[in-house]
Amino acid sequence: MNCIIIEDQPPAQRILKKYIEDIGTLHLAGTYSDAIQAMDYLKSAPVDLIFLDIHLPKISGIDFLKAVPELPPVILTTAFSDYALVSYDFSVVDYLLKPFSFQRFVKAVSKVPSHNTAESQLHESAAPVFRPKIFIKSGYEHIGIVTDDILYIKSDADYTEIFLPQKKHLSSEPLRNWLEVLDGRQFVRVHKSYIVNTTKIVKVSGNQIYLDDEAIVPIGRSYKEDFAEKFLG
Repeated sequence: MNCIIIEDQPPAQRILKKYIEDIGTLHLAGTYSDAIQAMDYLKSAPVDLIFLDIHLPKISGIDFLKAVPELPPVILTTAFSDYALVSYDFSVVDYLLKPFSFQRFVKAVSKVPSHNTAESQLHESAAPVFRPKIFIKSGYEHIGIVTDDILYIKSDADYTEIFLPQKKHLSSEPLRNWLEVLDGRQFVRVHKSYIVNTTKIVKVSGNQIYLDDEAIVPIGRSYKEDFAEKFLG
């Protein structure tokens, strides 16, 4: 999707640019420090998504929403929560309160409807299969991992290890975070220290789960009955 940023603060511009680059599904078509510049651009070059600050020079973000007919989806980025209710009257798909995390940014972008639904329907058979991702912070980078590729997640002291075939990633997030982020129909806690991807289970023997890539995960005593009832019949 082509997007633009309307934001007058350079630090906020830099954060949005970095997040847009990291997410991989967005193309930044322009950055504008006031809404009037953006209006001129939109007359000749429509976009699929706008990241809009509310407190801007010349005219506010809310006045911009009122002034421009047939706007594309808008994600508001602001340090003020006072305008949340007002935003529902416009094409606002989410309301990001600064400072916001990359994960929160990804969640907001995921709410944006496809900008070429009709074309997608005409070429449905050729459309790529959507594979959900999570993003893990590693230093100053965010690493995207396709959730279907995860074998299991292990809690280890102050961090978690995310195991994929032939590799693993470290995350500072606790195990409970992944229970909230991942699909609970696919990822299940089977031990106080382990979450498994149930689509990767090869067999269950005794108190052990055998996964793809010859990985073996223990089943905790307090989790065994619930796991057996839900997944073993």
